[in-house]
Amino acid sequence: MSSALTPAKIKVALAALPGWRCERKALAKTFTFDSFREALSFMVRVGFEAEALDHHPEWTNVFNRVAIRLNTHDAGGRVTAKDAELARRIQRISWVG
Repeated sequence: MSSALTPAKIKVALAALPGWRCERKALAKTFTFDSFREALSFMVRVGFEAEALDHHPEWTNVFNRVAIRLNTHDAGGRVTAKDAELARRIQRISWVG
């Protein structure tokens, strides 16, 4: 079972994740691309990172927007180090901010 991060540790993680926020016990960010094709290619790339960590996001896609929420089910649906790591990886591969 994963351990939830304290609010202080979440704040530290968010300081290095531009545009990310903590809402409803999850790390969250919406990415806006120039087209559906770009949004879809981003989702595919994120999918590879998620699979490598065996940690999969809750996300939605509408045309050029991808909204991502990260929390850990076996930590009671709270934010863990695994969520922060996946957010860092997502941020590294994003070309829109």
